[in-house]
Order: sequence, then C-alpha cells, then structure tokens
Amino acid sequence: MENLDVTVLRHLRDWRAAGRRALLATVVRTWGSSPRPVGSILALREDGAVVGSVSGGCIEDDLIHRAAEAWPAGPPAFVSYGVSADEAHRFGLPCGGTLELLLEHEPDAAGLAELVRMLDEGRLVRRHVRLADGRVRLAAADAPEELRVDLGADGGELANTFGPAYRLLLIGAGQLAEVLASTAIACGFAVTVCDPREEYRGAWNVPGATLVTDMPDDAVRAFRPDRRSGVVALTHDPKLDDLALLEALDSEAFYVGAIGSRRNQSARRARLAEHFGLDRPALERLRGPIGLYIGSKTPPEIAISVLAEILALKNGVALPAVMGVAEAKNRRAAPMQQPELQAAACC
Repeated sequence: MENLDVTVLRHLRDWRAAGRRALLATVVRTWGSSPRPVGSILALREDGAVVGSVSGGCIEDDLIHRAAEAWPAGPPAFVSYGVSADEAHRFGLPCGGTLELLLEHEPDAAGLAELVRMLDEGRLVRRHVRLADGRVRLAAADAPEELRVDLGADGGELANTFGPAYRLLLIGAGQLAEVLASTAIACGFAVTVCDPREEYRGAWNVPGATLVTDMPDDAVRAFRPDRRSGVVALTHDPKLDDLALLEALDSEAFYVGAIGSRRNQSARRARLAEHFGLDRPALERLRGPIGLYIGSKTPPEIAISVLAEILALKNGVALPAVMGVAEAKNRRAAPMQQPELQAAACC
C-alpha cells in the first residue's frame, strides 16, 4: 500500500494534468479531539471524487456539497469546522473537537508533478505555499518537520513536509513476519522481507511485500536504512539476526529490534559487545524484547504488539518503560520472588 499522502498527490497531479478542476485541503490546526492530525491532506475533484481524508467523512461531504453549489476560486482560503458544539456534532467531530483547513484551489499541475517526482525518488520535500496567491516553492528537507503556518510578511505561508513511505525490513520469512508484514503494509509501510533460507521462503505469500534472498547484512546495506526506516530481526538465529543488527545499528534507522526473550536479549547484547565491539550507545539503540506488553502469545498478537511499538516511535510518542515487554515481565515476576509480600497482599 502506497503512502497515503503520495497517493493523494498523485491523483491530484493526474486530475490537474488532465485539465480537471480540483482542490487540495490540508488540516492546519486542531483544537481538542480531532479525527485526523495536522498535516493530513485530501484532494477533491470538481465532480465530487475524493482521495484522502481530513475527518471521519462528514466534513468531506460538506466540502463536496460546497463545491457542487459553487466551485471555489481564488487564493488559498482557511475554513473551520466544529467551532460550536452543535457544529461539532453535525460534522461528526468528537466533543469539543475543532479543526481548520487550508483550501488550495486549482494547484499548479507542473508543481504537483515535480513534487511527486521527488517523492518517487525517495526524497523528503518541504512544500511552501504562499497564502497571498497560492504560489508553491519546493525544497529538499533533511528531516521531517511539523506543519507550520506563518501569517507574517507577504500574506503568510504554509509549509508542510512530504516524504516517501516509511519502510520496514524484516529478517526472516516465518509466520510472524507474514502477519507483521501484512499489518505494516495496511498502515502504509513499504515492507521488504529478507530470508536466505529456501525452506522458509517457499510458503511466503504476502502481496505487496518485497522478498529478497540475500544474506541479512547484504540486505541491510542494499536497503540503506534512513530516518524513515525500521529493521526487525525475527529468525531467532544469531547467525542471521546478528548480521542484520550490526549493519542496522550503524545506520540512521529510527527502529532496530530483535525478537527473543529477556535472556536471549541479554546474551545477544553481550555477544555483540564482546565479539563485534559494539559500544554502549549502539547497544542502547537495540530494542528487545520487542513490542508492547499486551500478554501476546500468538503470531498475530505479537505482530500487533511489535507494530504498536514501531508506530509509537514513528509518531514521536515517548512510551513509559513499564509498557515494554521486559519491564512489564520483570514487574510481574517480582511478587513471585517475594512470597511474604504476596501473602500480605492477600490479607
């Protein structure tokens, strides 16, 4: 599944290139609860066709209705929804939810084509829109940035960062990898799976995932992890997992983790330090046991646990240590190691 922003921009480019009237709606501010985060985009064609989302659906319906009555024209314009409790209820916003959109009418087809081309090349792009007249300037970005609206000189400017899909490289083509790959693809990740073992690749069947047969270290180097990439080792075989982890920990990947128990993780860290010279900062980047503690036992449950942790890091959410598998299990084991405290708690 392609990154949703890229899908929206690709459709908008094609509509405008074909001479169709269309607009781009961007969520620029929210107050209280909101169905979609700041930076979310939607493309609306003159005949009511919609790609993307800025809410749960009711706001999209209102935009279509407005466009059908009188197609908007002119420079970019702000529009707010959910200012009052009645309006919030009407548009299906949560209690107290309010959001503000910027509507860009008839965005330039050539500028959209250039933006999509840059994204197809895997580049991170900052799109600057001059509010006075809708003129767009594209600039390469070094890191993702929050959407910014500057209402200062020259009528103000909106700047929004667009990037290629977040990527995951999974080492091992077992059952857990199948579920994790499918779920990650549904969340918009581009997924590559590496397994040099023919016996595991034979049954692999996940549409949309790229399967490679290189040795894990070669696969990581070819993958070239960046700050929008994660690497997860899932084979339980140190000869394969460790090779991948060594390369991944030397990259900019935002997530590097390996499956395994607390004992296995401790042994892995000791092995990587002793035999491969990894220092403490590198080892601290290695996540494991991976996932959030939800009592998961089956491959689908474990996959959900792991992907939840990956998404939290991707979205910049600081997770308390107690949500991690290791800390949660350590806490659960503590009362069993202190029977006098357990007895006191029962009385």
